[in-house]
Amino acid sequence: MRIALAADNGNWHKARLLAALRAQGVEPVLFSLADVTVATGGGEPLRVPGCDGGLPDGVLLRTIAGGTFEATTLRLGVLHALVAAGCVVWNAPTGIERSVDKAATSLLVARAGLPTPQTWVVSKREAAAAIAAREARPGAPLVLKPLFGSQGEGLALIERPEDLPDEEAVARVYYLQRYVPRRDGLWRDYRVFVCDGRAVAGMIREGDGWITNVHRGGRPLPWAMPRAAAELAEAAAAAVGVAYSGVDLVEDGEGGFSVLEVNSMPAWSGLQTVCEADIAATVVRGFLAAVRASRTPRLVVA
Repeated sequence: MRIALAADNGNWHKARLLAALRAQGVEPVLFSLADVTVATGGGEPLRVPGCDGGLPDGVLLRTIAGGTFEATTLRLGVLHALVAAGCVVWNAPTGIERSVDKAATSLLVARAGLPTPQTWVVSKREAAAAIAAREARPGAPLVLKPLFGSQGEGLALIERPEDLPDEEAVARVYYLQRYVPRRDGLWRDYRVFVCDGRAVAGMIREGDGWITNVHRGGRPLPWAMPRAAAELAEAAAAAVGVAYSGVDLVEDGEGGFSVLEVNSMPAWSGLQTVCEADIAATVVRGFLAAVRASRTPRLVVA
């Protein structure tokens, strides 16, 4: 198999995935989507560095190189072209697009009939202000999230219509979600890592404030994950269509859980400190099994 690993940043994760691939006897081609080119006029027009004019059998994607909207569109187009050519891509571009867009994630999770905090997505400030006036109040806010964003960046609590920023500040999209407080007053939610349809590990994320992301100072804690939480995370990953993901859950106040987000390029350095499963090895085993299953058997002539 010709396997490629795209990991533009995050040396810790890259090193773990590289070691896990080598432990399976695979020496991957390391490349960046930013270095892939399209050149027509002869042969395969998609040129992946290190693949000698051909295409890999599988691409394991840890990150997408940053850049402008146009650059990101090109890189997603490259992933779509790889899938169309028969290459197995984890995660596939369709799943990435759905999970990066929080509105699409919320829509798919709701359509699947899964519990999730009530959410509204509108384009105009007047519409967002009407929602805030009707649904928010001091002590019972809404959470304003950037449509594209991760690691707790850009979050804000909205208690009154006046708390809403101008349209330009939110790229003309207001994503508002009902804030679900815990009865015990702790700032705590849950991350479940799902790979190939199975919840393989989970952790508590506890913070000194309402934003609990480990990147923002949240503390990873061990968690005896209930089966109901595992099944909900598995269903959320399936609804969005991601092969491996970090699914964020919150307690619903009634003894159950609700889906907050589904992340298609999850970090797991914090989770790895509090769980026994080898996350990188689990991802690699699932990915390589998918690549092997997709390959056309060759006719062996005696």
